[in-house]
Amino acid sequence: MPENSHNMIDSLVANEFALEIDGQRVNGIFRIVGFVSFKFVQGENRLAREPFKISKMVQRDGSNLINRWIHDTRAAAESGTRPRRTLTLLAIDNGKVTRRWTIQDAWISEIAYSEFNTASAEMVEEVLTIHYSHIDEEWPLSH
Repeated sequence: MPENSHNMIDSLVANEFALEIDGQRVNGIFRIVGFVSFKFVQGENRLAREPFKISKMVQRDGSNLINRWIHDTRAAAESGTRPRRTLTLLAIDNGKVTRRWTIQDAWISEIAYSEFNTASAEMVEEVLTIHYSHIDEEWPLSH
C-alpha cells in the first residue's frame, strides 16, 4: 500500500552532496569525512570546532578554486597566515537542496595524499584537513 506524501520517509543518500567555495560550486570532491555540525564541549559552555577532511581528486588546473586555495595556503605558510574561505556543504535530494551548512572562516591545516602504488589503478586522493570558526545550518526546503 503506497504511503501518502504526508507520511513518506525521506532520507539523505551519501552521494547526493555538493561543495561550494565562496559561493562557487567545485567539482572533483570524493568525500567529506568527520564533519560535525554541532557539538558541545562537555563541562563547558561552548561549542567544539572539530576539524574535518575533504578528500578530492588531484587536478592539474591551477585556476581550479580548491587548487588556488591550496596554492595560497602553501604560499602563506611561511608567514604564518592562513587564507580563509567560506565553504558551503549542500545536501541534495532529487536535485533540490534539502540542507545547507555554511562553514565560516575555513582554513587548511594539512594536505595529505592517498597511497602512490604502482600496482594500483586507483586515483590518488588529495586530503585537506579543514578548521573553521563556526557553522551555520539551514533547511532551505520545508514540507
